[in-house]
Amino acid sequence: MKVGVVGSGLVGATAAYALTLRGTCSELVLTDKDEKRAHAEAQDIAHASPVSHGTRVSSGPTEALQGSRVVIVAAGANQQPGESRLDLTGKNAAIFRELIPQVAASAPGAVLLIATNPVDALTDLATRLAPDHAVVGSGTVLDSARFRHLIARRAEVDPTHVHGYVLGEHGDSEVLAWSTVTVAGLPVDEFMAARGLPWTAEMRAEIETGTRDAAAHIIDGKRATYYGIGASLARITERILGDRRAVLTVSAPTPEFGVSLSLPRIVSAGGVQGTIMPRLNADEQQALEASAQVLRDASAGLQA
Repeated sequence: MKVGVVGSGLVGATAAYALTLRGTCSELVLTDKDEKRAHAEAQDIAHASPVSHGTRVSSGPTEALQGSRVVIVAAGANQQPGESRLDLTGKNAAIFRELIPQVAASAPGAVLLIATNPVDALTDLATRLAPDHAVVGSGTVLDSARFRHLIARRAEVDPTHVHGYVLGEHGDSEVLAWSTVTVAGLPVDEFMAARGLPWTAEMRAEIETGTRDAAAHIIDGKRATYYGIGASLARITERILGDRRAVLTVSAPTPEFGVSLSLPRIVSAGGVQGTIMPRLNADEQQALEASAQVLRDASAGLQA
């Protein structure tokens, strides 16, 4: 199985490295406007192949994407300190208008996995630019992982036993849906009480702040985020290639909200196969509507 990565910067290269270490695919090709960078990243990652899963790693022009089952699109300008993801809309939309038709022509039948920010607006745009392709945005898969990680630290458990979703925008208006959170099948407050662990409004607020501000803090300290999103992209890709029918908070066009945003989706070989609307309380539902409005406003001027 072949996977393509478009954009060999920190996010694209880290995703490719994660795919290689996890043995997600048999063949991996990187492409970038900077051909020298793509070649160097592919070489470096290829040297990890003999001590991991033997993935064939190469680089090439856009035409080298031919035969890919999934193409990760990570090309575009990066978020800088002090910028929001939505600040990138205009410049990255311009890149997509040129890039996505080329990718679609080179990789017919591939699922396009969008990672470039602002991911929700660009998922909408890519859907219009490549109407014959399934398009999935990485959405809030990473935000949900951050949410679960912080809850798990308080609960003193392995984060794989924490379930809960961040919904809406991958950005400042995202909705931390506490109504969806369970630890070992129990609501958080019940689990904490059963374990004799403290659980206060201050702790919950700290988790919310830590989830929302994680990217800004990381960017302030090291200029970019890439490990978490790289691993998230590898996970989404695996679920598509394996036809896993996994439930992930990816971004996709959502007619009832009039925009692409993140909800729990069933992800399989054809991309998004269904959406599950979780039970939300009134405040969460209102926040989700507000998040959708932020995204509608951001996408209003984006035409294919």
